[in-house]
Amino acid sequence: MSQHQSRTKPNPNGPVEAEVPDPEVVPRAKRRQFSAEYKLRILTEADQCTRRGEIGALLRREGLYSSHLTTWRKQRDRGQLQGLTPQKRGRKPDPQATELARLQRENAQLRRRLEQAELIIDVQKKVAQMLGLNPDESEKDAEE
Repeated sequence: MSQHQSRTKPNPNGPVEAEVPDPEVVPRAKRRQFSAEYKLRILTEADQCTRRGEIGALLRREGLYSSHLTTWRKQRDRGQLQGLTPQKRGRKPDPQATELARLQRENAQLRRRLEQAELIIDVQKKVAQMLGLNPDESEKDAEE
C-alpha cells in the first residue's frame, strides 16, 4: 500500500467501519547541500536578471528561496569563498579538547611500550637466572 492509501475494516454487523491509516513511517528528508560552483552560477544568473519576475522564475525553477540568494550574496561580498561550500553544523571542536585527546592517546601508547619493556626486562632476568648469571656481574662485564 502507498503512503496515502488506508485499509478498511469489515464489520460483522453490516457496513464497513472507519478507515485505518497506513502506519508506515516516511523516512526523514535529507538536508540539501549546494556546491560553491552551483551557488556562484545561481548568483550570476540572478545578477543577470533585469526584467520583473525573472528572479522569482529562477528561484521557482531551482527550488530555492530568496533567503538563499541573500545569504550567498553576503558571503560572496565578504569574500568568503569557504562560506560558499557546505559547512558542518553544530558545535565546533574545542582546541583544548583536541589536544587533550591527543595527549591521552600518546599516554596510552607510552604505557603500552612501558609494559612491553618491563616484560622484556623480566624475561631477561629469568633467562639470566636460568643460566646462572648474576645480573650485577653482567653489568660489570658490560662496563668493562
